[in-house]
Amino acid sequence: MKAKTRVTLAALAGVPFILVLGNSMLIPVLPQMKSALNISQFQVSLVITVFSFAAGLVIPFAGFLSDRISRKMIIVPSLILYGIGGIVALLGILVLNNNSYLVIMAGRVLQGIGAAGTAPIAMALSSDIFISGERSKALGVLEASNGLGKVVSPILGSLVGIIAWYAAFFVFPVLCIPAALAVWFLVKDPTTNKKGQTVKAYLTALKKIFKGKGFHLLCAFFAGSVVLYALFGTLFYLSDYLETKYGLEGVRKGFVLAIPVLAISATSLITGIITQRKNHNYKLLVVTGIILLGTSNFTIPFFINNTYILISALVIGGIGGGLVLTCLNTIITSTVVMAERGMITSIYGAVRFFGVAIGPPVFGILMEKSNLLTFGTTGGLAVTAAVLAFLGIKQEFYQQQEKDSETNEIDHPTWGEIVFDTITLRNTLGKLLIRPALKPKPEKINKKQEIAEAEYAGSSSSTRQDVSSSKRQKKTKDE
Repeated sequence: MKAKTRVTLAALAGVPFILVLGNSMLIPVLPQMKSALNISQFQVSLVITVFSFAAGLVIPFAGFLSDRISRKMIIVPSLILYGIGGIVALLGILVLNNNSYLVIMAGRVLQGIGAAGTAPIAMALSSDIFISGERSKALGVLEASNGLGKVVSPILGSLVGIIAWYAAFFVFPVLCIPAALAVWFLVKDPTTNKKGQTVKAYLTALKKIFKGKGFHLLCAFFAGSVVLYALFGTLFYLSDYLETKYGLEGVRKGFVLAIPVLAISATSLITGIITQRKNHNYKLLVVTGIILLGTSNFTIPFFINNTYILISALVIGGIGGGLVLTCLNTIITSTVVMAERGMITSIYGAVRFFGVAIGPPVFGILMEKSNLLTFGTTGGLAVTAAVLAFLGIKQEFYQQQEKDSETNEIDHPTWGEIVFDTITLRNTLGKLLIRPALKPKPEKINKKQEIAEAEYAGSSSSTRQDVSSSKRQKKTKDE
């Protein structure tokens, strides 16, 4: 991967990192929020749910607009709105104190709407920019960034929570503005200035996609939603369990909460790097990952009091989740062409958010009954997802698009070339002042240029031969 594309990827990777803070950074302070606002376990779980539910509802519209306008024009305003939602919640707490629950929920809804136009659209944009093996690596980096955000956010939330439980809301605008600027100035959007579809054409295209590849996509969507349901449900459960059972609070609890998401992040990054080198069987990796997740959840209720087995089970579940999410990103984005990618990744993003939204309240209800019911239900969902993935996901759907995309690869100038041209002024005044003194830089030409130049050279040679022949004939005639 070239230096310039690495800078582009770094800017895009900041988007899912910021997005995941929206839920994961608040999880460690939920018990304090519950006590401060005097609300129930179900009400505090809704702080996570309303954010994810709002995002899930808005994401399809964000995807439609990203296909019509451009990805960047959706991502940047969405990041700004995401930060504004944090400011609304923070001001409500500072002004209304313990009566600020409804204002917090309103701020969370705004954040959810903003979140709709961030990571799912960044995933589509990354698939537009990178192709073939690089696409797999790029999507692996984005998923790893998402996982890294999940790792850092519980620790960051715990650290900020030392100041005040509501201080986390101040972090959102502080991080969103630099992320928005990075995307705006460092990412070139290949979808900009492309003619967008009408609503009728959009719906027709969507219907056509699901008519031919519907079961394949739905099986992939379900697998992704189950992984996020299990992850955020488990984090919600652990946030309360670690405090009541082991008396862990603050940063120590944040580190324990980071264990499963660290496993997801590391696995996502490694999977993305490995799968870029060869056309791997992503379907097999997805099924394997879901089985690991199910095994983890079936193990936890029987060994919940054994710390070592509990942590091992969380790591195994995290590894399984990392395998699933990274491979699903490649499967889903490679199933459709660029013009359709925004709508499909947006629907996938919506389904993932619904998984996140459902996890905490369902776990909150089930954990009051029994641990076996809580984690057994999740294990059952994992088994169902594994069976559907094995039966429904078709390799030929995503492998064909990857082969087609290789023929459309664009050769970007490297970052070193850009810096060199700028320093030597070869891209501005240097063309007049410095470039003549430098050795000309060989330019890459495409086949059409080669043919045109060959034809021109041939016609020129023919003309020279005609002129030479005419001169000889004239000379003979004169003699």
